[in-house]
Amino acid sequence: MEVLYQNLLHLDIKMVIMWIIGGILIYLAIKKDMEPTLLLPMGFGAILVNLPFSGAITQGLEEGPLSILYNAGIANELFPLILFIGIGAMIDFGPLLSNPILMLFGAAAQFGIFFTLCTASMFFDINDAASIAIIGAADGPTSIVVGQKLNSNYIGAIMVAAYSYMALVPIIQPPIIKLLTTKTERKIRMEYTQKPVSKTTRILFPICITIIAGLIAPASVALVGFLMFGNLIRECGVLDSLSETAQKSLANLVTIFLGITIASQMQAANFLKVDTLLILFLGLVAFIFDTAGGVIFAKILNLFLKKKINPMIGAAGISAFPMSGRVVHKLALKEDPTNFLLMQATGVNVSGQIASVIAGGLILNFFLH
Repeated sequence: MEVLYQNLLHLDIKMVIMWIIGGILIYLAIKKDMEPTLLLPMGFGAILVNLPFSGAITQGLEEGPLSILYNAGIANELFPLILFIGIGAMIDFGPLLSNPILMLFGAAAQFGIFFTLCTASMFFDINDAASIAIIGAADGPTSIVVGQKLNSNYIGAIMVAAYSYMALVPIIQPPIIKLLTTKTERKIRMEYTQKPVSKTTRILFPICITIIAGLIAPASVALVGFLMFGNLIRECGVLDSLSETAQKSLANLVTIFLGITIASQMQAANFLKVDTLLILFLGLVAFIFDTAGGVIFAKILNLFLKKKINPMIGAAGISAFPMSGRVVHKLALKEDPTNFLLMQATGVNVSGQIASVIAGGLILNFFLH
């Protein structure tokens, strides 16, 4: 009984606030079905690590399992890289290979990263600013790898912001898209013709992308390489069982560990600070300007094209795969129930996945000493 009272005496309001934050994440995961594989473990983990003398994290000489997992899988970047194999195995580059011009939208949608880098550098050291900016990649594994390699002092807040905003894409993107487009633009139809893509092309594509990315941004080789290796497993045609395992069992297992381990960095004493709130705000800015960059780029192209592009597909250039592509598709259907943009939006979305990883590599090339 005395131990119970002692625990209660060490409970403070910040811990209770973190319980509420954890509860909100769990609510969004279950009630709103927003990336439950990420938000539910993060939400529950936030409660786990904010109990007085929690045995889930290292306390003094007593090592906690979440701290051990963090050191074994995130501090050395192992979990995000393994997850990239699963993501690569999920991605079908067919729509992109059928229409390579879609790659331009993936590149344009990285604008938010570099805008946020300039903004964040006014408040943080340059390595921290670069790590914060990469939240705009809308790619959790890339954010973790860049933050770790640049030795950011805010890796916990960066991870939480990156994964939270990825899950909140269906809330963040629609208002921005509607603000930047007219109803007429949102109704633009884009014919999709499925051009045949040979198996040889599908196999050579991940290999060539890895080589090109490695020559442009050597620091991106691990990120791009693991992503493309997963895709090569998918496309080679002789490793179907491995491809299925990577897409399902491997990706799901690593995602569970990743989500609950990220929560080990959500301890109230470290999380509820002005710097953390500023990072969350800057991460949101990065997402907003990424979305805006893709949409505005499409609108600029339309000034010169006879056959107009629906500018909404530019928003799918962020790396949040496949959520962003689905958001654009649903918006198009809302404006016109017979306007199907799923394939075009998906093509842009997978191009954003590649572009964001290369952007992360470029950031590392610039700032990794």
